[in-house]
Amino acid sequence: AARCMDCGVPFCHSGCPLGNIIPEFNDAVYRQSWREAYDILSSTNNFPEFTGRICPAPCESSCVLGINQPPVTIEEIEKHIIEIAFEKGFVKPHKPNLRTGKKIAVVGSGPAGMAAAAQLNAAGHYVTVFERDDAPGGLLRYGIPDFKLEKWVIDRRIAIMEEEGIVFLCNSEVGVNISVNDLLRQY
Repeated sequence: AARCMDCGVPFCHSGCPLGNIIPEFNDAVYRQSWREAYDILSSTNNFPEFTGRICPAPCESSCVLGINQPPVTIEEIEKHIIEIAFEKGFVKPHKPNLRTGKKIAVVGSGPAGMAAAAQLNAAGHYVTVFERDDAPGGLLRYGIPDFKLEKWVIDRRIAIMEEEGIVFLCNSEVGVNISVNDLLRQY
């Protein structure tokens, strides 16, 4: 993190599909302000524990330092921020203060479904995620090998989401054992 130059135009920002605020969280890491680093990272990234392990890190390819030296290891820094945040107890369930009363069905519990569920829940909606497999996670669980993403990492995040009020219904395949019409009526 100390090698981050806080460039005038940080190309790592445009390299990151999530728009992570990389120089700012690098500076917080450099100062060992882990809470601040976590707050900055989680402001743009729902699941840094996943992206810090499996992202192909286009931000590193965009790092200006990489022109004549190895780029800053942004993905590794991201993973350390979130793991230290879990270790220090910064990552906690955040239930919405106010519920809208709207019920939302999210079909599929892969990364997109989980992110949609997290954002909709944060907005105050009641969210139910329908997953056809026997455990939530979709591609994260069934498409990525353990050596890249251990399943306990997924389970840890799912537990937080459930504490926030999100319901995961597994073995529920929409169009097979869950009627589309029932979803439209209930959600």
